[in-house]
Amino acid sequence: MATKQNKVLQSLEDKVRELAINTEKMKLAEYVDLLDKPYKLMYINLISGIARGFGIAIGFAILGAILVLILQRLVSLNLPLIGDFIADLVKIVQLQLGKQ
Repeated sequence: MATKQNKVLQSLEDKVRELAINTEKMKLAEYVDLLDKPYKLMYINLISGIARGFGIAIGFAILGAILVLILQRLVSLNLPLIGDFIADLVKIVQLQLGKQ
């Protein structure tokens, strides 16, 4: 009976140790500490929001530039109906870029 209890206690101790290791891996203590400091949490969220917005703006600008280049190439192919439409779009974009 004592050996059975020792096995159960050893198993329980192993599970508690595993739980402690997993808690450390999750950095749960740092998260709880962050929740206790609302200004630090707001600061971190502000910085991450600015970085996310900046990344979206840069990505959109790059994709827009690639799209304009593709449209310019399509215009140079002189496709009948599509070519005129794309040429008008490219002119509008170039006028907008020239105003800035």
